[in-house]
Amino acid sequence: MLINFKQFEVWFVTGSQHLYGPETLKQVAQDSKKIVDGLNQSGKLPIRLICKPTAKTPDEISAVCRDASASDRCIGVIFWCHTFSPAKMWINGLRTLTKPYLHLHTQFNRDIPWDRIDMDFMNLNQSAHGDREFGFICTRLRQNRKVVVGHWQEASVQEEVGSWQRVAAALQDLKTMKIARFGDNMREVAVTEGDKVEAQIRMGVAVNGYGVGDLVKHIDAVSDASARKLCEQYDSLYEMAKELSPGGARREGLMYSAKVELGMRRFLKEGGFKAFTTTFENLYGLKQLPGMAVQRLMNDGYGFGAEGDWKHAAMVRCLKVMGAGLKGGCSFMEDYTYHLDPAGAVVLGAHMLEICPSIADEKPSCEVHPLGIGGKEDPIRLTFAAGAGKALNATLIDMGNRFRMIVNEVDVIKARPLPKLPVARVLWKPQPDLQTAAAAWIYAGGAHHTAFSQAVTSEQLEVLADMLNIECIFIDAHTELRRFRQELRWNAAYYGA
Repeated sequence: MLINFKQFEVWFVTGSQHLYGPETLKQVAQDSKKIVDGLNQSGKLPIRLICKPTAKTPDEISAVCRDASASDRCIGVIFWCHTFSPAKMWINGLRTLTKPYLHLHTQFNRDIPWDRIDMDFMNLNQSAHGDREFGFICTRLRQNRKVVVGHWQEASVQEEVGSWQRVAAALQDLKTMKIARFGDNMREVAVTEGDKVEAQIRMGVAVNGYGVGDLVKHIDAVSDASARKLCEQYDSLYEMAKELSPGGARREGLMYSAKVELGMRRFLKEGGFKAFTTTFENLYGLKQLPGMAVQRLMNDGYGFGAEGDWKHAAMVRCLKVMGAGLKGGCSFMEDYTYHLDPAGAVVLGAHMLEICPSIADEKPSCEVHPLGIGGKEDPIRLTFAAGAGKALNATLIDMGNRFRMIVNEVDVIKARPLPKLPVARVLWKPQPDLQTAAAAWIYAGGAHHTAFSQAVTSEQLEVLADMLNIECIFIDAHTELRRFRQELRWNAAYYGA
């Protein structure tokens, strides 16, 4: 499921009024176009900005907000007030706008022209107080939005705008996301359950279940020739275990894994799905628990959740959209086991089979090993270790009356050799430390599954939570447990439970 930002656009709308006369408004329009052109040419924005006509009246504001809401290509709006723009004009338009918006608090000029500033200059360049008037009405309307402050030619400002665009794209993707669940939830597990109806109301994501037999039909329809051709690709991409190489004793198992991948791809493409789940407790008709097939589908942009975990399938897809084209990958993840050395406590993150090779720091090895659960043939999997650097783990849980997102910033360290552990894995130190982070995570009710990303920032997830109007909790270098637990209590009061 490739991610294409070229299908999207973001509108740039400048606010003003007729008070200043036609010459000033002409200059406002020219300056707005220069800002848009400059931002588009900066190389910092993944999605093209479209400069819309200056909004000068309540009717013009309502029209552009209505048009943005109706546009399939427009995923968000950037507002800026070059001059003063009385905020009562914006009420109806902002109340009807259904797309996320960013308030860019900038001005056309960077510096005050000390030796020539006059009243004409002052009448034109009023962003310093025009944007404050606009900001008041946004707050009065209780609307979440992103505010970016600084000169539009500054790289940091351009990067903030580009970062917000990525979140807006993820939101648009989420609103049209369909998730296929092959089988149901892992039996008796609580945290992977959730209100799928409320998820569709709140986030737009549509989650539906399909019998494993529906998938098996697609797998059985794959020809041997197609499977052999895909196996040849495997041979060129990965370090192949001897028994899986051409002529090897387990080559037939690799052939079946290739058929699973091709069958899954066809099922997901035909249904327009962007994410999916599997579970080792629903494998009737399958010879193997899907391993490498899931890994490769994730690598191509699909969201995935194991054991029926549709919430993290959605999260993985969201993070993949946000991080598309950036350095660093994204994967379904699980805190699997701890190294509790007081001198350096760390987490070993892994799963049975399904870790995305987009996070690999080495050429993956294609291997076959016993699994010990599921009662099927030994599954094929890609094994590798992730590279060191900054990353985060994000989880989405259903609190009954609301969804809660929890984000933990982590420092990935180089994994030690694990010759007897045939899984893909990541080794990380949670911020601020394992003891504090794990306690905070547990107090907050965080799941054992997460979406792991080396490309997305916690600030972007905060923006996404604002767009969705859901609770968001952060565990980072500044987390202190007493304060963290107070925050949970305050949030409970805010949300009414």
